[in-house]
Amino acid sequence: MKKGLSLFLVVSAISLTQCKNEAYQSQSTTETAAATPEKKEYKYETVPGDPLNARVYTLDNGLKVYLTDYEDAPRIQTFIAVRAGSKNDPADATGLAHYLEHMVFKGTSELGTQDWAKEKVELDKIEALYEKYRATKDEAARKKIYHQIDSVSGVAAKYAVANEYDKILGAIGAKGTNAYTWVDQTVYTNNIPSNQLERWVALEADRFGDMVPRIFHTELEAVYEEKNRTLDSDGRKVAEVINTALFPTHQYGTQTTIGTIEHLKNPSITEIKKYYNTYYVPNNMAIALSGDIDFDQTIRLIDAEFGKLQKKPLPEFKVAQEQPIQKPIVKEVLGPDAENVSVSYRFPGITTRETLVLQMISNILYNGQAGLIDLNLNQQQKVLQAYAYDTQMKDYSTFRVGGAPRQGQSLDQVKDMLLAQIELVKQGKFEDWVIPAIVNNNKISLMESYEDNSNRADAFVSAFIYGMDWKDYVNRPDEFAKITKQEVVDVANKYLGNNYVLVYKRTGKDPNAQKVEKPAITPVAVNRDAQSAYYKEFMAKEATALEPVFVNYKEDIKESKLKSNIPLLYTQNKENGLFQLYYILDMGTNNDPKLGMAVNYLKYLGNDKYTAEELKKEFYKLGTSFNVFSSGDQVYVSLTGLDENFEKGLALFESLLQNPKADKEALDNMVTGMLKARSDAKKNKSVILNQAMVNYAKYGAKNPFTTVLSEKELKALKPQELVNIIKSIPTYEHRVLYYGPRETDNLVAALNAGHNVPAKLKPTPAEKVYAELDIKQPTVYWADYDMVQAELLFLSKSVPYTADIVPVVRMYNEYMGGIVFQELRESKALAYSTYSVYSPASKKNRSNYLQSYIGAQADKLPEAMVGMQELLNNMPLADANFENAKASLRNSISSERVTKSDILFDYERAKRLGIEHDIREDVYKSANSMTFDQMKEFQQKYIKNQPQAILVIGSKDRLNFKELEKYGKVKQLSLKEIFGY
Repeated sequence: MKKGLSLFLVVSAISLTQCKNEAYQSQSTTETAAATPEKKEYKYETVPGDPLNARVYTLDNGLKVYLTDYEDAPRIQTFIAVRAGSKNDPADATGLAHYLEHMVFKGTSELGTQDWAKEKVELDKIEALYEKYRATKDEAARKKIYHQIDSVSGVAAKYAVANEYDKILGAIGAKGTNAYTWVDQTVYTNNIPSNQLERWVALEADRFGDMVPRIFHTELEAVYEEKNRTLDSDGRKVAEVINTALFPTHQYGTQTTIGTIEHLKNPSITEIKKYYNTYYVPNNMAIALSGDIDFDQTIRLIDAEFGKLQKKPLPEFKVAQEQPIQKPIVKEVLGPDAENVSVSYRFPGITTRETLVLQMISNILYNGQAGLIDLNLNQQQKVLQAYAYDTQMKDYSTFRVGGAPRQGQSLDQVKDMLLAQIELVKQGKFEDWVIPAIVNNNKISLMESYEDNSNRADAFVSAFIYGMDWKDYVNRPDEFAKITKQEVVDVANKYLGNNYVLVYKRTGKDPNAQKVEKPAITPVAVNRDAQSAYYKEFMAKEATALEPVFVNYKEDIKESKLKSNIPLLYTQNKENGLFQLYYILDMGTNNDPKLGMAVNYLKYLGNDKYTAEELKKEFYKLGTSFNVFSSGDQVYVSLTGLDENFEKGLALFESLLQNPKADKEALDNMVTGMLKARSDAKKNKSVILNQAMVNYAKYGAKNPFTTVLSEKELKALKPQELVNIIKSIPTYEHRVLYYGPRETDNLVAALNAGHNVPAKLKPTPAEKVYAELDIKQPTVYWADYDMVQAELLFLSKSVPYTADIVPVVRMYNEYMGGIVFQELRESKALAYSTYSVYSPASKKNRSNYLQSYIGAQADKLPEAMVGMQELLNNMPLADANFENAKASLRNSISSERVTKSDILFDYERAKRLGIEHDIREDVYKSANSMTFDQMKEFQQKYIKNQPQAILVIGSKDRLNFKELEKYGKVKQLSLKEIFGY
């Protein structure tokens, strides 16, 4: 993957189209057929009742084109999907599809080069050297060859222009430029302004017709780092063990997407080219677009460019047939994370009826509200956490249940409880209302998902990758709704027996820990100010300008008053029948740590009419869900779902807030569960670095993260004490936010009738504010963690938030984001993931911070730190990058639209910062006239040579402490210091 290996989003009933099962039809435009795209007749397929109103075209060369018009903003979500993934890798060159994905971003024989004829000579040498390197076994000889590769790569890089593709996409206002590779597919993503469609189509047709693997060995090092990140992930290791055991014959288990260490060390550019020429052909690809499009114009643009690609015969993929698993396969994984257990099963591929039934089984067991695991294990706190989910793939699918133990509980006890829930399904011991409720809730989830262009376009990708006719994909929810209880029982008994893979993830040092060794790499030139002829010509073409639309809070938000003088702010949902309701209080856990406990306690409580489990069921039946969330300075109470059940859902929720029934056993279980969760958090490197250490650096030992009730205080809590806090929430001053289909009078009447509050509300208490530390002297804080990589955060405190510096902040982040990535990853191959962001505060009177990150092998620590510090203190001038940053800001903002409930929350954010207007307007107005000198002035005033807290997490056996001492006093932080317990 280009910037982070994506986990595939499981195709489930939630992501499937809702419609009537009507006859499939084909339509065509009425224009006269002709040879040119401008006059050509385009046939397309549609499905009656399709909520996407999609058109599916097939070009003469076999390219599939899926289009849906959804004009939420003048933008288009684009996916280009290739029906080939890691299962198509040669067995002796695993990871090849993923390598190739990276290379497709490197340009063509025209894009990304200053002199293709000279560059090609050097690239051919590099390709030949890699073949020689691959065939050589003697280590001394291999080092000499790699030195040659490094040397020739430096020469080749002089002719290259790094990141030209990314520069173009940034300049035209694209977002989310990335890609992912998985077992069945490789998919390239962009979100573009609609006025840039013609330029985007031409650019993409060029790069998918002509791939040049330039700047290869530094990108290869980025892939090494990506591999090391997976070796530091216990979750990834568990998944690999599961797949290997479930699929001993099929490529789903015999090879991984990122490849083996041995194959990573022996890449073949020749094999990558073969793969590209074999699978990256139009009859094996699809373009999926959702957004502000004109169907006829779009298909003509695509055909004019992509129609030039030549179709080719595709090799047949023979699906390896797996033999039945006769008895449980037991595996163990060791690593620093908290322990857990998982049980996994093998199922047929996604297009089978049985796997559709598997989706239902998965929901019956776990749906986040009223599944058997939800109610019997999580709600009753019999385990710390448990879940179930299905992962559907082309040839086979998997089903997994898992859980984490409570204190003193064995993994086998958790496993037994999970298997007991599966047995209930096999015996049909679930209520008859469950299946209809699952169907209904999935329809609601689908409506929500199709409010987003990314989800709409991704539905097309799923249909294409898995070989489904769009008709079948659209009608799949109707088939899902026809599943019977007996069918569920039959499929469960057929597939969920003793044929599982059981994995114990235990806490401990992994005796088989590996890492990809760091090769000797000389940084290559990135030629920031150089431009290819292609780039110049591309950027000279102008697109029709889009006018920005900013939020006018007074006009775009309706205001009213409820009883007790409660402010009501709302915007109307004119798209579907869903609502979102929020009560917001300006008080939180900084006022009272017990408030957070009370909020968590609520989900385990019933009321005077229903038990906690019965309440979950009632909400699920209504197609509604509630949540209560507390932060340091706010409480959010939310209710969402079908507006037709608004009154019923509101009454149910209000009855819980008004009459929660104290439950001592639930509180005791919650406290012991929290204590175990706290212990587990100390084994999570992300929590250690990004929460515990960052808060310590900002505030000292006493900070919002460590302000929690002690174990003694937790155990002393009384149920009624927390119940009283819950009941007090609606008695404080608060405001109500609503996004839904209701008109003013109806909404106000429903809320006045249903929202139970006293005649006079209490003022919220003053917030407890934690003083931010002044970082006067550079200090290095480090925490020991058993890992292959090291992760570093450079943290600098800056000035308090003021709106006047926001435009230059946005420009700085836009500009330096590309510079940091280009220099530390592309040129020096020091990291897979790196960034630097100046972050404005989220509330007035709070400080802004500069936060810079790099994750790299521990032995790259010296170079990584030098590289980051050099960029922060000596911001390089790159005219082309600066002009791109300006264009990117203008194009992004002009095509952005804040809509729906986002309007309300945008206003909430603005109020917290003390501003009364859409701050993007300031940024847009400043973008055209801003100079590099202005940005440099900002950089020198607020960033250069500012005292830093440098936070490091890594293994003490691998960290170079002498190097760390160059940057300040080194202090080890114990877990007790940074967690407060």
